[in-house]
Amino acid sequence: MKETLASTFDALKETFGYTSKMQAPRIEKVVVSMGVGKISDKNRLTFIRGRLALITGQKVADRKAKKSIASFKVREGDLSGFQVTLRGDRKNDFLDKLVHVALPSTRDFRGLKTTSVDAMGNYSIGIPEHTIFPECHDDEIKDIFPFSITLVTTAKNKEETLALLRHIGMPLQKEVA
Repeated sequence: MKETLASTFDALKETFGYTSKMQAPRIEKVVVSMGVGKISDKNRLTFIRGRLALITGQKVADRKAKKSIASFKVREGDLSGFQVTLRGDRKNDFLDKLVHVALPSTRDFRGLKTTSVDAMGNYSIGIPEHTIFPECHDDEIKDIFPFSITLVTTAKNKEETLALLRHIGMPLQKEVA
């Protein structure tokens, strides 16, 4: 999964007319995040924090509510979620594990949607069950939780992002014309 600037540049040069290797898009970071919602059980929160750390190989950061919202019964400073930002070798290792191990083990997997690219060129994936990762195969699974993965790229538009993801081997669905 070691995506190099030179190989990306060579693969996408003719399609997008790049003249410099620095014009080629690349993945800057991978953000794994999860909202805790109404979970108040300390043991379950500790379990989720530990599983996310196992999956990503990095310590999980707690995210607190920035302001109080009475209609959601949220107070400023309450725990609202967990987040992990991966860069460098950890990012590459995580992407390799995601593409070659976790996604193929997903039940009824038919490829990732191509509509999940935002206006900034970032790609977001929702993982419905954390158990698709090899670190989480337990005999007794009682707490299954979802989380999201965002690939932050330097691509300028959707076409560049999708070309980059196809180049690094992401299993994207075929676009229907």
